[in-house]
Amino acid sequence: MKKYKYKIMNLDCANCAKNLENELNKKLNNVIVNFSQSTISYESDKELSLNNLNKLVREIEPEAEVIDINEERKTKEYNIYTLLIGIIIGIIGIYIKKDILIIISYIILLYKPCSKAIKILIKSRLLNENALITISCIGAYLVNQKMEGIMVVSLYLLGKILEEKALNNTRKEVKNLINIRQEYANKKEKNEIIKINVEEVKVNDILVVKKGEKIPVDGIVIKGCTKLNTESITGESELRSVNTNEIVLSGCINTEDIIEIKATTTYNNSTIAKIIELISEATDKKSKTETKVSNIAKIYTPAVLILAILVVILLPIIFNISFNESLYRGLTFLVIACPCAIAISVPLSYFTGIGVTSKKGILIKGSNYLDNLSKINKIIFDKTGTLTNGTFEITKIDIIDKKYNKDELIKLIIKGESLSNHPIAKSFLKLSNKKIDNSDVLDFKEIPGKGISYKIKDKEIKIGTIKNCINCNADADIHVNINNKHVASVTINDGIKGNSKECIEYLNTNNIETYMFTGDSKEISNEIAQRIGIKNVMSEMLPTDKYNEYEKIKKDSDVIAFVGDGVNDAPILKRADIGISMGSIGQEIAIESSDIVIANDEIIKIRDAIEISKYTNKVIKENLIFALATKAIILILSIFGLSTMWFAVFADTGVTLLTILNTLKILKK
Repeated sequence: MKKYKYKIMNLDCANCAKNLENELNKKLNNVIVNFSQSTISYESDKELSLNNLNKLVREIEPEAEVIDINEERKTKEYNIYTLLIGIIIGIIGIYIKKDILIIISYIILLYKPCSKAIKILIKSRLLNENALITISCIGAYLVNQKMEGIMVVSLYLLGKILEEKALNNTRKEVKNLINIRQEYANKKEKNEIIKINVEEVKVNDILVVKKGEKIPVDGIVIKGCTKLNTESITGESELRSVNTNEIVLSGCINTEDIIEIKATTTYNNSTIAKIIELISEATDKKSKTETKVSNIAKIYTPAVLILAILVVILLPIIFNISFNESLYRGLTFLVIACPCAIAISVPLSYFTGIGVTSKKGILIKGSNYLDNLSKINKIIFDKTGTLTNGTFEITKIDIIDKKYNKDELIKLIIKGESLSNHPIAKSFLKLSNKKIDNSDVLDFKEIPGKGISYKIKDKEIKIGTIKNCINCNADADIHVNINNKHVASVTINDGIKGNSKECIEYLNTNNIETYMFTGDSKEISNEIAQRIGIKNVMSEMLPTDKYNEYEKIKKDSDVIAFVGDGVNDAPILKRADIGISMGSIGQEIAIESSDIVIANDEIIKIRDAIEISKYTNKVIKENLIFALATKAIILILSIFGLSTMWFAVFADTGVTLLTILNTLKILKK
């Protein structure tokens, strides 16, 4: 089945979106109504026309409208001028005691909520927040709380206006984070440059990219050289130099000279299109928290309605109060009944968190994965291509004893190292391309974790760590000791990628158990693990061994992440609770098999992703605790007549607005 996606306009609240989603799923397949992004999607063998889809939607939400995903249109916002006119007429009516003016005020203020409530009640047989406010305000009028009824609907409408603006600003800020698409391309035809829509670019088209423009599609530089800002793709602020015959990815910004590229993809198959699609669909995959909150919201509204009825019936019997007073308290219950603050705070927070991680070059496929990042207790790393480049390299030989020259010293070193299979020994052998004669090497010994020792004629030579050599400079990686004298220190690039050690230290500090699964030998694997601090090492493994070993260490309570290069580890990337592929944004297999893609080789971004996940979950907890506690307190106070409808409106629209504003903290993190 094919997936279809559209924009949906004029939805009142997250709870309305959830009701629409539930009802449409009875008629269509896998419907997702995303209130945070104002989108609706479904799966089908056959595409519905917009007219037919709108008919289905309006049977449930009469005011809603489905439009093309690329169409730009403003939502029908509540009108501030209508609100002001209604309030002024109502206050005048109260002041001069003219009921006709008060009734006109009620009509002006309640027209929109009441008309929406009636349409939904007739078509869907549902009581939404508009119906609850309408009933409460009319009830307030009937129990002679006319001014309070006016102020309740006024505060409700003002709250909706502010809520819409806050929500739209949040959507706009997150959209700006991921606004990395170039809308047009400069196509070169003969000696002319023609501006075309980016969707019209074909493979092998010659495109001109000027200073300040984004690269429209993936391609190869055929003329010129420049520096690219790749931050929108990789999260890296450092500029990347590119020359002819180098591959460039769509979305990167040309910061210097004009270049010409040959398109290697169309827009739909470009890196940038895949990233935008991945981010836009990420919040469709709901976390357990969202699912639980949705289930609570289903029970919450009818439960409060039943409580409201019981309050009206039982309070006069239990507390000997008037029916009018108990009716007023029951109406206060109704105002609190809408679970909008609960329904919007969770998906909006995940939507914002995913936008923030994408800006850092961390592409997360769903809010469920963002949620689980903060719960990881075990993380498994593939070695080669993830933690290391797979090679050791001698970068510097610092000779301490000047009676030895460099060539002589290298000759002595490689004689002994030629008898070792250690990867560091192999790096020493690269220093000479001559045939090695080690026939004069005597008493060769290899000391695990320390180094080697041997004799050549009258020289007793030791090569290795500080543990193997006395009187050596502790700052170097390897030391050379001849006849118990420090002769030289050697600096080695051990192939470990930058920030690997820092990342593992962070994980260890946060009590996340670290593992390394690799096909390399035990000796090499233990060496790397010791250097960067990984505690558990499984070596000499085949891909199937990795999968089987994963099953052995996995317990029911575990949340395990596997970090690989996205090429050889597809089975275990799929199997893990969270599959993370490193530096593989241009590789289809990485995006297909993993749940999170780190757009470059910066392994430290795993730390960033976990921290953003923790902060997002912290904001969600703050919002839920605040919303539920406020509603519960005001519900209890209203039973005893200690709260008014004004408090109830704050518990509805006021709390919703504050939770939206609190969510913006994630953007500033």
